[in-house]
Amino acid sequence: MIRDLIQESVPFFSEAMSSLGVSDSDWLGLFGRATVEDHADVALPCHSLAKILRRSPEDIAEEIRTLVSTGLEEIAEVSNISGFVNLKAKPSWLSRRLMEIHPDDRIGVRTDVSLTYVVDYSAPNVAKEMHVGHLRSTVIGDTIVRMLEFMGHKVIRENHIGDWGTPFGMLIEHLLDLGEDEAANELGVGDLDSFYKQAREKFVSDDEFAERSRERVVKLQGGDHETLRLWRVLVAESMRYFNEVYSLLGVLLEDEDIRGESSYQDLLPIVVERLSKEGILENSDGADVVFPGGWYNREGEPLPMIIRKGDGGYNYSTSDLACIIDRIERLNCDRLLYVVGTPQKQHFEMVFQVATMAGFMPDSNNATHVNFGSVLDTSGKVLKSREGEVIKLHDLLRESINRANEAVSKKNPDLDEKQREEVAKLVGIGAVKFADLSTERTKDYVFDWERMLSFDGNSAPYLQYAYARICSIFRRWTGEREEITGSKFLLHHPDEIYLSRKLVDFPSILEESIRSFNPHKLCFHLLSIASSFATFYENCKVLNPDDENSKLSRLSLCDLTARQLQLGLGLLGIGLPERM
Repeated sequence: MIRDLIQESVPFFSEAMSSLGVSDSDWLGLFGRATVEDHADVALPCHSLAKILRRSPEDIAEEIRTLVSTGLEEIAEVSNISGFVNLKAKPSWLSRRLMEIHPDDRIGVRTDVSLTYVVDYSAPNVAKEMHVGHLRSTVIGDTIVRMLEFMGHKVIRENHIGDWGTPFGMLIEHLLDLGEDEAANELGVGDLDSFYKQAREKFVSDDEFAERSRERVVKLQGGDHETLRLWRVLVAESMRYFNEVYSLLGVLLEDEDIRGESSYQDLLPIVVERLSKEGILENSDGADVVFPGGWYNREGEPLPMIIRKGDGGYNYSTSDLACIIDRIERLNCDRLLYVVGTPQKQHFEMVFQVATMAGFMPDSNNATHVNFGSVLDTSGKVLKSREGEVIKLHDLLRESINRANEAVSKKNPDLDEKQREEVAKLVGIGAVKFADLSTERTKDYVFDWERMLSFDGNSAPYLQYAYARICSIFRRWTGEREEITGSKFLLHHPDEIYLSRKLVDFPSILEESIRSFNPHKLCFHLLSIASSFATFYENCKVLNPDDENSKLSRLSLCDLTARQLQLGLGLLGIGLPERM
């Protein structure tokens, strides 16, 4: 709505401003969404124009209001409040917009010029279980992928798993000590953490085992056939476990999206070669480094990015530069997104800077670190189990489903067992996802079971229940849903008008959420739609209004509300039950 209201109003404002001697550059950037929703949908603050016109903001706003009112009489109510020219869309304009978006499969959301995106997210480590720290990267990344695909972009999902390096020497030796059958059995029950801890304890306490592990690393990096076979056993068992979590979480990641660190080993020497050829590789204390510039350590000395250590080993930065080369030159991507926690902010800024310096990333490409905060407990500390260990993601999701089962049983005891289990999974997983996605991603958030699973608060169950309620309306209606297509929207009651404003604004909010990689904006708008619908449903009779046309209009509002909830939650990866 905001986008369309501004677009239709600009010509009238431009004419008025021209008559006042104000250029478009002085006011267009000020014209936008009103900060006080009760006053208006769109507003133009005139305070900065006071310096240009040498008059008070109130006088300027009043003159502009007078000049534009006649032209906007079919579009909006125009007012002057405290030096702001306020526009509030008229019900007739809202009705026209609803008529336009209602039959549209995309509900008014435009597609973009198609680009190729590579989205790097989730990124667990082989032979380690996924924990709650992987939740944010996985669900935020999954939502961004869904949103970009909906906008018409080609999206390549890359799950950059840790599957290489020194720890694999000890893991392979521990596998051999146990015997492949026993090791496969232990890994098969999903206790990857225990397997890793056993190997680590032996590495620390047993010198002979540690030496064997180091030798095994050399064989692994040298491409020894048997060592690579054993390595693949570890990777395969880990992937089976990861896929169980992904399936439970309902994300799009599949086996073909896996791109482990091992994939880039052949590119690492090429990174060094190209950096050297560009003349930006330097030797510092025996290590090969690049100084990006603008970065300093605590002593005020230039901070280097290590490319190759003194012992000849490569660093994470080298792998990330190899990734950029691969994604731009092999995959021909236009945009690179890294959905990784905020603590890695400096690392990625330096990597992107070096990639640009070295010509790995031309001006036509760009990379973005889509950073996010941490998941905290109610005391404000990083969320952990009662034993003080990081919570396993699989256990967290199972607990959410169990808690949802109890809540759904209380809400609707008439559901049979199969229905209740299906609804509990949708509600439980949806609750975890929505709590994460509805938080501004750059901020930390508190994991609170009661708030997440509430049917009355800012939660997925609240939205799911709103959708289920609309489904029940259409089950009670004797007509076919297709019959309401093309019905006029008759907006007379204040709650019809308020709900309509939210529905008309959906395309703008969704597009804004996608452009900024901020799912929380969509989440809050879906909550405002559901809240507006609840008020509308309470105060406006849907199935028994005073006349047939009002009934069809209100059914159309219900239909559009349900479709926007379905589309919005679908882009968040959250399912919707028709009964709750």
